[in-house]
Amino acid sequence: MSRRSGILEFAVLGLLRESPMHGYELRKRLNTSLGIFRAFSYGTLYPCLKTLVANGWLIEEPGSAPEDALAASLAGRRAKIVYRLTADGKEHFEELLSHTGPDAWEDEHFAARFAFFGQTERDVRMRVLEGRRSRLEERLEKMRASLARTRERLDDYTLELQRHGMESVEREVRWLNELIESERAGRDQMRSGPEEPVEQEAGEADGLPRHRDAASSGGTPPGRPGPPDPSVDPTK
Repeated sequence: MSRRSGILEFAVLGLLRESPMHGYELRKRLNTSLGIFRAFSYGTLYPCLKTLVANGWLIEEPGSAPEDALAASLAGRRAKIVYRLTADGKEHFEELLSHTGPDAWEDEHFAARFAFFGQTERDVRMRVLEGRRSRLEERLEKMRASLARTRERLDDYTLELQRHGMESVEREVRWLNELIESERAGRDQMRSGPEEPVEQEAGEADGLPRHRDAASSGGTPPGRPGPPDPSVDPTK
């Protein structure tokens, strides 16, 4: 199995874990939710689905009511087939989610893995993020060394293109640093246990960074009454 087909199988299993889908809906989700699969066609997707069915990880079910299926047959059209994840398929996907080797750090595979971080254990997320950051730091060092060697021989446009590439990698490294710090903060909080309930924004419990405004970082949030003044007698 090639690396690219392995990424597709991983994404298909992950999407079908959320809910059963027919082929067209599944392809649409791959295109819209996981942009890295925009180049995949039905000619690539359906052999992948057949392989997953043959492995026992998916099952095929009729996707319409009997009368709809009969109408489709009379009209010369095939009734839609819905693909559903089996118990073995769910177990296989969870096993894939636990992998943290170098393949999980590569460009395309990392994007697919990150898309399913909501279903991934915190420690696994941390190892994948740290591995990705290490890979990009190595890439950045090589790009800087190459630019230093060839700077004098490059025209202005090629030089700008290389600088643009370096800046893109640097931005992703900064983004990864933020994610890793958020994951660490969440893990430390889980280990120590909160002393009192703390209100969290959506996504913070999963380790995703959120930018707060000035009101939420200190003081009373807008529209919410402040604490009562202890000098005021509430009975008066």
